[in-house]
Amino acid sequence: METTENFCAQCARHQKTCCQTRQVYVTLGDVKRIEIYTGLSGFWEFRLPDDPEYLDQSDDPAWAEFVFRPDGSRRILRRQDDGACMFLGPAGCLLPLEIRPLVCRLYPYQYNEQGLMPELATGCPTHLLPPEKDLLAVLQVTPEDARRWHAQLYREIRLEKAPACASV
Repeated sequence: METTENFCAQCARHQKTCCQTRQVYVTLGDVKRIEIYTGLSGFWEFRLPDDPEYLDQSDDPAWAEFVFRPDGSRRILRRQDDGACMFLGPAGCLLPLEIRPLVCRLYPYQYNEQGLMPELATGCPTHLLPPEKDLLAVLQVTPEDARRWHAQLYREIRLEKAPACASV
């Protein structure tokens, strides 16, 4: 049986990965799923965006309204000393796909509340792909899964302003 290296691990050998260059927003649902799976707590924090331009979410009013707190911070995964997501290991993400934060599952899709954009984000090293494969096939992200995760993400971000969330 032929084993192939995870595409995200290949990416990490050639460049900084999305797990190293982006702050990973987590919903309360993500937090609960990760806590149950890992038994860990305290793996997230509220933090302002590294890039202040990220605060301009004029193309996605729901994101602007529900994700950001009044001070502009939002809940993200903590980082390792080298800046990588705390769940990034040598072979890629240490979390199974259905446990990963919804924004990670959706990457490299770009989206807003209305839906998925036709153009993918440009961060993945597509030049490393086998000639007969496309990026979404290699990442094993089906359009059906992406639509399901997108709907789940926006359901979960709308819970951010619920009274029970105010103390988190």
